[in-house]
Amino acid sequence: QVQLVESGGGLVQAGGSLRLSCAASGGTFSHYAMGWFRQAPGKERRFVAGIRWSGEKTYYADSVKGRFTISRDNAKNTAYLQMNSLKPEDTAVYYCAADYYGSGNGIYHNWGQGTQVTVSS
Repeated sequence: QVQLVESGGGLVQAGGSLRLSCAASGGTFSHYAMGWFRQAPGKERRFVAGIRWSGEKTYYADSVKGRFTISRDNAKNTAYLQMNSLKPEDTAVYYCAADYYGSGNGIYHNWGQGTQVTVSS
């Protein structure tokens, strides 16, 4: 079973950018769809972005389309979430997830511990 560790969170001003990383170990990374989810205080965890295991298809929540980009580097066993034009409403704990041979927008079964992103106005 793949293990996931997120990094790259922090405090940023509105309009700024952050890049989150998700390092995977314990599995064949290229066989996993990778996704990013977020959970704001008092709210449910919600899908942000996903990339198919084969890498040719990506999916985004409407709220982040055009601002966030998901990518993967199979040589580094790492997935990324580039976040631009950040807004205060993007503030949340961001979780990385993996799904074996997943489509990218399906159900994820492996989760990281999360990294906090705070966007100040």
